Amino acid sequence: MEQTRNKVSYLIFDVEAIADGDLIAKIRYPDESIDSAEAIVRYRADLIDATGKDVIPPTFMLPISVAVAKVDAQFYLLDLAVLDEPVFRPFEITSGFWRGWKHYEKPTLVTFNGRGYDLPVLELAAFRFGLSLPDWFNIDARSYDQSRNRYNISAHIDLMDLFSNFNATRMTGGLNLLANLIGKPGKSGMDGSMVQDAYNDGQAQQINDYCQADVLDTYFVFLRSRILTGQITLEQEQKIVDETRTWLEDRRENPAIQNYLDNWGEWQPPRE
Repeated sequence: MEQTRNKVSYLIFDVEAIADGDLIAKIRYPDESIDSAEAIVRYRADLIDATGKDVIPPTFMLPISVAVAKVDAQFYLLDLAVLDEPVFRPFEITSGFWRGWKHYEKPTLVTFNGRGYDLPVLELAAFRFGLSLPDWFNIDARSYDQSRNRYNISAHIDLMDLFSNFNATRMTGGLNLLANLIGKPGKSGMDGSMVQDAYNDGQAQQINDYCQADVLDTYFVFLRSRILTGQITLEQEQKIVDETRTWLEDRRENPAIQNYLDNWGEWQPPRE
């Protein structure tokens, strides 16, 4: 696989975030004397009462994990990393992400629901920290050339948009379903709803391991989607999958990769 390495053309990434309890207390409960931890508990309870879920909106969140896969123009995986390991500081994660995107000459971002969650978290964090992102917020460009334009897939491919036809239909099952359709692990041991509690319990590394697994699922789903879009054949995809598995096997010392391989399944082609 080494000989196929090339310029980074895609950055496939996933964000896990934690609630800013001080901000929640100030915005949601300004007339009550509650601390950060209590504000988070209170808001989650309020959300369950209102929606049945305790998913805190990205406006109140700070990135605690960003995993990134670097992929070349031939769709080979070049590298997999988590930002600001092992301390995972929100400012360093945010600045490192945007600095890396520019360093690699603004490759296409690839996400699953990144338009609805991951990018808003990173954009609002940049706003909070006073970071300047003129190459991303290229507001002087024509509307369809702006990086944040919903239909500009040269800047950002959101796989949920692809499979839902830009929300014309519901992508029920999400990334977990798509990964399982092609024999990849999907969710194994953790999901996004568990991140806040895991962080409260001091499990930052486990969150980052989970984030890496999500990125690998996103990578393999992205790879299969390139067959749909006519950029590669099934035979080419299977060759890349085989070589990527070998690449991962050589990096088993990474607990996230070890767990991913332990839960690896094989895609079975349809019978003739």
